This record gives sequence, C-alpha cells and structure tokens, in this order.
Amino acid sequence: MKKLENYITGNWVTGDGDGQVLYNAVTNDPIVMATTNGLDFSAILDYARKTGNPALRKMTFHERGRMLKALANYLLGKKEKFYTVSYLTGATKADSWIDIEGGIGNLFSNASLRRKLPDLTYCTDGDPIALSKEGNFMGHHLLVPKEGVAVHINAFNFPVWGMLEKCAVNWLAGIPAVVKPATITSYLTEAVVKEIIASGILPEGALQLICGSAGDILEHVSSQDVVTFTGSASTGLKLKSGKRILTENIPFNMEADSLNCIVLAPDITPGKAEWDIFIKEIRKEITVKAGQKCTAVRRIFVPENLVEAASAAIGKSLAQTVIGNPLNEKVRMGSLAGQSQRDEVKQQVQKILASSQIIYGSLDSVEVTDADSKKGAFISPLLLLNEKPFTTNEVHEIEAFGPVSTIMPYKNIDEAIELSRKGKGSLCSSIVTADDKIATAYVVGAGTHHGRILVLNSDCAKESTGHGSPLPMLIHGGPGRAGGGEEMGGLRGIKHYMQRVAIQGSPTTITAITQSYQQNAKGNKSVVHPFRKYFEELAIGDQLITEKRIITSNDIDSFAALSGDHFYAHKATTAFAGTMFEKQVAHGYFILSAAAGLFVDGSDLGPVLLNYGIDELRFTKPIYPGSTIYVRFTCKEKMPQDKKEENDIEKGIVKWLVEIIDETNEHAGVGTILTMVAKKS
Repeated sequence: MKKLENYITGNWVTGDGDGQVLYNAVTNDPIVMATTNGLDFSAILDYARKTGNPALRKMTFHERGRMLKALANYLLGKKEKFYTVSYLTGATKADSWIDIEGGIGNLFSNASLRRKLPDLTYCTDGDPIALSKEGNFMGHHLLVPKEGVAVHINAFNFPVWGMLEKCAVNWLAGIPAVVKPATITSYLTEAVVKEIIASGILPEGALQLICGSAGDILEHVSSQDVVTFTGSASTGLKLKSGKRILTENIPFNMEADSLNCIVLAPDITPGKAEWDIFIKEIRKEITVKAGQKCTAVRRIFVPENLVEAASAAIGKSLAQTVIGNPLNEKVRMGSLAGQSQRDEVKQQVQKILASSQIIYGSLDSVEVTDADSKKGAFISPLLLLNEKPFTTNEVHEIEAFGPVSTIMPYKNIDEAIELSRKGKGSLCSSIVTADDKIATAYVVGAGTHHGRILVLNSDCAKESTGHGSPLPMLIHGGPGRAGGGEEMGGLRGIKHYMQRVAIQGSPTTITAITQSYQQNAKGNKSVVHPFRKYFEELAIGDQLITEKRIITSNDIDSFAALSGDHFYAHKATTAFAGTMFEKQVAHGYFILSAAAGLFVDGSDLGPVLLNYGIDELRFTKPIYPGSTIYVRFTCKEKMPQDKKEENDIEKGIVKWLVEIIDETNEHAGVGTILTMVAKKS
C-alpha cells in the first residue's frame, strides 16, 4: 500500500515498515498508510533551528508578510486539488471551504499585519519608559524572534486550517515549524505541504511535515522552541507534563476541545427575529463538519418556559439536513472522520445519557443519501435534553466530538451565567439577545470562563461570522479546560514566538537599537530640508529646528472666525477668574497649524506626496498672546508601502515627531505627523 511521505531535512521520505492504514471516511476503503518509523526527530528539529530559523530571522516583518501573501495566492490556485482530497475525510464542500480557504485566509490576514510592524527583523513592544528626571536615561521593550522551532501537534478535524493558522503566525514572527497533523486525516495535510514545498516560496527549513506518530520529538525540544497542541484536554495535559517541557521551561500553547455553550436570553421569544437566528445558529453548529469542531456548541441554555418550544424548533430544523456522501450536491452533512471517531462519539453520548435523554436523532440509525450508512462513518445529529443541569455533571464534563448538543433550562440570566461556568473554561460562548443590558451582564459575568463571546442579534446576524468561527485578528483559545492558550490574536499571536527583552540606555542609543526616534535623542542636522528628501534618503533622527513665531491675539481671533470654534477660552473678552486659564488662550489646533507653517517646505514639487494623518497629539501647555513658539521636527519611523497596482507610485509612510516648544523651552504640544513620501526609484 502507498505510504504518505514525510518532508524532513529538505527531502520527501517515507517511514520504515508498516504503519497506520488510513481510510476513506465515506466508504471505509483503505487509501494510504502513514508511518514515521525510522525518522530521526532530533535531526529534524536541529535542521529547523540551523537552516530554517536563520533564513527567517534575517527577513524583515515586511518580507515575511509578503512571503505569506505570495503563498496564499499560490495555494488559492491549487485549492480544487485540495477539495478533491478533502472529500475523503467526510467533509462537504462547505466544510472543506472552512478548512481550506479558511486556512489560506489566515495567511492573507497575517500577511496584512506587516503594515503594523516595522521593516525590521524585530520590533518594539509597548511604549518607551522614562527612567530619569533629565530624560537622559530610558527603557523600552523589544521583541526578537526565538532561535528555535515551533512544533505543532494538530487535531484531525481541520487538517489544513489547523496547520496554516499556526504556521502563518510563527512564520511572520520569524521562526520555522515542524507540523505533526493528526494521523487519521494527515493525507490532506500532506497534499497541501506538497504544493507549499513545490512553490519554492518559503526558505528551506521553514516547514517540515511528519505524517504519523510524533515519536520522541518532545524529548528533543529546547528552551528556544515553542510547542503547540490542539486536541483533547487529557492528551494535552500528558504532553504538557513532559519532563523536557518542564525542565527546559518550554512555552506550551494548548487549545483543548471544550464544552462551548450558547444562551437564548430571556428577552427572546418565538416570533422575534432573534429566535430564528438562534435556531439557525444551533443547526449550523451541530451539522457543520458533522460537529467535529473544537468551537462547536455542546450546551444550549434556554429559559425554562421555552425549552419545549426551542427543542421542537431545533429538531424540525435538523430534520431538514440531508446527510450522506459529501460529493452529492444535495448533502449538507457528511460523515465523521472515520469509524473509530464514530465509535468514540457513541461511547461519549452513552456517558452523557446517564443524566440526559435523546429528544432528536438516533444512536443506532441514520438515513443517508448516496452512501452506505454502515460502511461510512455516518451518525445522526443528536439533540439531548438535561432537565437538571445544576445537579448533574456529565453534560458539563463529557464531550461527544460530533453532531451532538444538549439543551438545558435556566430561570434567570444569573443562572445562565452560572451554568456557562460549569464547563470549567471554553474556547467560545454566544448569547442571543436584543437587550444590551442583558448582553453586558452576560459578557462581564461569564467572561472569566470563555476565550471569546459572541453577542448575536438582528443587528449583526447578517454579517456575523458565527459562534464557531475563530478569526485571525482575535484570540483563539480559552481558560481552564480549553487549555489556557492563545493561538492567534493579531499582533498578540506573534509574541508567542518572540522573546521580550527589556532594554535600558540613553535615548540616542535606544533610538539606534529600535530604529524609532526617542525624545531627547540626538538629532541629525542637515542643510537639506527633510521634506526635500526621498523615502530612501531619510534617516531616523533627521531633524529640523524651525524659525520662531510670535502668537498674537489677532491670530487667535482670526482662527476662531475661520474655524467657527468660539470656545470661551479663545475669547479675549472672557472673565477668566475661576477658570484654568489666565487670559485668552490659543486654540490647540491653531498652534498645530502654526507649527506646520514653520516646518513645512512646499516651495515647489518634492518627494512628499500628502499628509497622511496625526497620531498621539497632546497639547501640554497653554499658549497666550505674546508667546513665542518653534518646532523640533524629527524623522521618527519609516514604513514602506506595497504598490497597489502596476502603475502605482513607489512610496512609504514617514512618521515625524513634532515637538512644539515655547520661549521657556517647555513643550506646548507633542504629536506624530504622518506623511506619504515618494521613493527615488
């Protein structure tokens, strides 16, 4: 029988001897064998550290981001090939879309994060910190890529998304990955990795794949590595407790399957738009991927007077779901990933039935279309009822990882919150309500026990991504039983693969290290005005000290007339006793405008294309008539921009520190001005 290949140390290889036979989930026909016997896991990790890590570390965030974007575009062109393989896992077209195009979407999303990061191999974290009175000693934090490798041990339910959502983050951070997908569906992961390697887009060593047992790989990890795990809480605990993990203090990010819940709030009754939204959301969560999602709704909490109506409506909705061969266009729910998974789900349901009852579906039979229900890993959607959720524990402790959910009653929102907590930590929860006060009470009360909470109502339902859809820009993880990890979360996500280091020194030295100008650092004086320099010619710290300008009462009156801002403090006729001001004060925006008049050089066309905006503007001291101001204008940061189209101008964004200083040499205002500047090329 054909064996899956492992991609290690730059080569595609098969393991030794026989391995685990993998089956078509729909027909139960054997398709391939997987084994990692004979692989040297120590050498695999060493190759990643010595080959992949240096290659990624020397790339800037912008280069890594463009790499992710190129890979995403490449994989999109190969997606139909992946869909063909995905059907073997029992997934429908819609299920496969989540896995395949959802995973590719993660690459796109993380690629876009480069715009929030410097064009450097490392970045600052947080704000600078003053450590002295005179401003000559300061502190900051840096994030630098770790020198190790990310080891990803993934679950079977999303063989593509599970890999790409993690790798997108570690690649952007600058470290390589070794991916160990769950063996049962690893043939789909292999198909995608084949294309990734063939693309030549990633540097060698950035990605390795092992299809089969993880062997002793966790006995060879080191303190610069990061291990992530997605799967059952019991397996995660076993891996997390490994001797090497503990002695080397290796970061271990775990995302465990959890007992996620949805709440129908007391304000929603049959006939309201939110009632239909609630029923639709539950049907989707039970049937998508045949319930094989770590985020799927396992517990449904409904006001006790609506349990019967909700149960009937959910059952009616589930009855409309066509189950069977995912290649059939009429089918809306495919099979589980394999016979072993079906057996596992049935065993777990039997445990839950110790205190619950089935009110829709059957454990023993299911009607399927264009398939054999016995050969394929098919199972009926199951809706259970637990009438005593406060006095029974099985439903809050046991998860059946399939199309199974249990409905339970509650008396008031406080009870709903308490029931949500009985799951001891979940990846996500939802509440369907049109009452923002109820939404607030639930979010604040239940927030300690859930990684993400969706408030669903008619205002957002049309565009909502739904209860079970993790998003790259938000944290994916949860407390307690859910593992306590964070797999994604925008810029937060990349920090798991970087080392935070505090740095101390003079503002000039910190400026040189961070490549971001710090206040009180020495500036670079030049006879050429900064606005006459192209993007490449500008250096961090390039500085202009402007001429001075006296602010008059007439200036203030004129600006008030022009802007329409006649706030009392800007009127010379105001009686200022009891106010914060001594006399007529200049508008802050006038002072900023006057500052621009001092630092702008617009005598003729130049590299500066436009004003892009203002950040962090503060007016720190009132300016009265007769005061004199000047500006210290310094190049703070540079951010290159990609061309949006072939004929677009080559350009970048430059951030300028604007310090408005009065005749006493005190700051009257500080802000960051952004300009779009052309490149000389």
